[in-house]
Amino acid sequence: MTRQIVLDTETTGIDFKSGHRVIEIGCVEIVNRKFTGSEYQTYLNPDRESEEGALKVHGLTFEFLQDKPRFSEVVDDFLDFINGSELLIHNADFDLGFLNHEISLLSSKKSLIKDVVEKVTDTLQMAREKHPGQRNNLDSLVQRYGVGGYDREYHGALVDSKILGNVYLAMTGGQSDLLFETNTIQNADGNKSDSSKPTSSKQDKKTKLVKLSKQEEEENLNYLKKMKEETGVNPLWLEK
Repeated sequence: MTRQIVLDTETTGIDFKSGHRVIEIGCVEIVNRKFTGSEYQTYLNPDRESEEGALKVHGLTFEFLQDKPRFSEVVDDFLDFINGSELLIHNADFDLGFLNHEISLLSSKKSLIKDVVEKVTDTLQMAREKHPGQRNNLDSLVQRYGVGGYDREYHGALVDSKILGNVYLAMTGGQSDLLFETNTIQNADGNKSDSSKPTSSKQDKKTKLVKLSKQEEEENLNYLKKMKEETGVNPLWLEK
C-alpha cells in the first residue's frame, strides 16, 4: 500500500526566522493513487498579526484566529496523521521550515517531520523537471492540467492540498481507477447508491461496440506509448 499525504500550510508571513508562525495546516490522504476522504485540518492561534501581504492571500484575520488552538495543542494529532507516509508538498522547504520551527519552539521534545515520515516529495521540483522554463506555481499547474471545481478567492491549506493532490495525479499519469466511478450518486427515487462498479456496455442498451481498423489500433497504441514516455506511468490499457 502506498500512502501519501498532500500537505499545505498558511502562515503569517514568509520567514519563520523573523518570528512568523503557522496559522493553518491542511492535509489529504491518497492511498494507491486514490483520495480516501481522510483529511486533517486545523487553524492555529499564532499570537501575532499576519503581514498585510499574507493576509491578502489567506484572509485569516487575527480576530478569527484568537480562539483557535496553539500548535502545542495539536502537534500530536498532526504527527500521528502524517506518520509513515510520503509527504507531497509544493515548495517543501517553505512548509517544512515553518513546521519544524513550530516543533522546535515546544518545551517537550518532539520529532522533526523528516523523522516521522517515510519520504518527502517536492511537487514544485517535479513540475520544474517536467516543464522546464515555464511557470510552475500551483495556479499555473491548475490551468495547465485543467483542474477545476475549487473556490480560490483566498488560499486555504486544506483546499490547496486537495488541488495539489489532483495536480500531482495528473502530472504523474492520472488516477488508477479510470474505469471506475467511486462517487455516491442519487437515483431518480431520491435514494443514494454507491456507484463503485466497473462500467459496462450492458448497463446501457444503446451503447454500440465498434471494431477498430488495424490502422486505428496502431495509432491508438502509438498514442499510449507516447503517454507512457511523457508521464513515466504505464497506461492501464498497455498492461493487458
